Amino acid sequence: MKEFKWLKPLLITLSVALAIGLAVVAYLLNMPHRDVQSTKTDYAISASHLVEEFLANGESAYEKYLDEAGESKVLEVEGEVFEISKDFNEQTVVLLKAKDDDAGVSCTFLPSDKDFEQLLKIGAKVRVKGVIRSGATFDSDLQMFEHVILEKCDLLTNV
Repeated sequence: MKEFKWLKPLLITLSVALAIGLAVVAYLLNMPHRDVQSTKTDYAISASHLVEEFLANGESAYEKYLDEAGESKVLEVEGEVFEISKDFNEQTVVLLKAKDDDAGVSCTFLPSDKDFEQLLKIGAKVRVKGVIRSGATFDSDLQMFEHVILEKCDLLTNV
């Protein structure tokens, strides 16, 4: 029996480590999602100006609109509705873009009971609140511009 004296402390240590690991995983999976709509707005900007900032210097734009942890600051973006569509998750996606702009701001709205197709019309000026997922770029392989992508959006007002 003396040969297996080390077995009991090893099993206790493994059990404690497993319990701690499961507790951490459960905590991370059940963390509340960021409530963008009730958070104070960090920047209010036009869609055209936001796109210009990313196309001119994406690195400095990311430094401006992301915090040290890489999480996006909350933006209010004002622009003209260019296109309204649905994504694969049946969420409404609105593209804010002027007719002459190369790229725009694609806003993915949170699921809600609002019927955005009824609230929004092509050409209408709107103000949207959300967080940045990706900035505008030019893809030289495809020879096309990619839009700024905002997510967790909500319609504030028709301007």
